[in-house]
Amino acid sequence: MLQVFGRIDLPGPLQGGYGDYAGAGGTGGGLPGLLSNIIKMVIVAAGLYFVINVILAGYKIMTSQGDPEKLGKGQSQIWNSMIGMVVVVASFAIAALVGWILFKDPNALLQIKIYGVEP
Repeated sequence: MLQVFGRIDLPGPLQGGYGDYAGAGGTGGGLPGLLSNIIKMVIVAAGLYFVINVILAGYKIMTSQGDPEKLGKGQSQIWNSMIGMVVVVASFAIAALVGWILFKDPNALLQIKIYGVEP
């Protein structure tokens, strides 16, 4: 094939292959690596959203000045944030269960390592 732009090489961290999760039956990160990265990003984003939402709800409660409507909105926001965090924790537990069922390793989808990046 005609090389108009020359040779294009992979970036340094990806030259050895994408990830090294051997539990998936190969050396590549593949589906477990992708799912692991997505789950970690969603959990971190949800945790940050929870913290910011609770702070804003607390500010609503502090500035309500006894107004029952504003106080109720702040309390409702805190309650909804807590329910959302329970959903996130439950998804974390489900991911561990799916990892155990599919790969015989509960950490297969939840490992701290980000695939494709060498330490």
